[in-house]
Amino acid sequence: MPWDPDQYLKFVDHRTRPGIELLSRVPDFEPHTIVDLGCGTGNLTRLLQERWPDADIVGIDSSTEMIDRAQRDHPDMRWSVADVASWEPSEPIDLVFSNATLHWLDDHDQLFPRLRSLLSTNGVLAVQMPDNWAAPTHRIPAEVLGDGTWPDAAPSALLRDRLARPAEYARWVQPADVDLWRTTYFQRLSGDDPVWNWVTGSVLRPVLAALDDADRRRFSDLCRERYLEAYPPDGDDFTTLPFSRLFIVAGARPPG
Repeated sequence: MPWDPDQYLKFVDHRTRPGIELLSRVPDFEPHTIVDLGCGTGNLTRLLQERWPDADIVGIDSSTEMIDRAQRDHPDMRWSVADVASWEPSEPIDLVFSNATLHWLDDHDQLFPRLRSLLSTNGVLAVQMPDNWAAPTHRIPAEVLGDGTWPDAAPSALLRDRLARPAEYARWVQPADVDLWRTTYFQRLSGDDPVWNWVTGSVLRPVLAALDDADRRRFSDLCRERYLEAYPPDGDDFTTLPFSRLFIVAGARPPG
């Protein structure tokens, strides 16, 4: 199922805020080359350019739809469609920035050392990944798919337990000075079925793609009902969705 930029951007403020926090924790230095891996519609890539206007910056995403939207919204910037998992630069990169992308990929024990190896001598790797696997947002669809008859591809498409322990990431990006933290955002969402609309713009995309129309309606009805139970409206037309994220900034070790 192709990415839908409009669906993704329904919650643009909530989806952008962690990236802004990540960007704020990147140390002060003067990168000449910057890559935004999984740039999506390019909103954060634009912020990278604003902070480092003289740097050579490229936004990379595997979704043609997302890159088309980025080119439309930011025509003065450079964009490229490429597989994030196998992307290789032509030269070492000073800053590899990735917001809410790498959790889609497997084999982090290989991925993160590889990304670390792409950095220049004083380069920085800055990553943010959703870390909500035990919450109802992810647990409910897993339980629905585990209780019933569904195409085999649907349960296997649900991302589960993809993140390792924080200490593992610190080890995989060595040698580096590592800043690790976890933030839980209490997102105030409005509208009908806000939690369902949130997850269908991200984690449930591959599941829905594996279902035919009838199964998609059945799956939707079951999940929506349980999401409303797990995340009832607050009484003021808003629903509070706690959503946790893991942050990793790996930079050069200071001398001495």
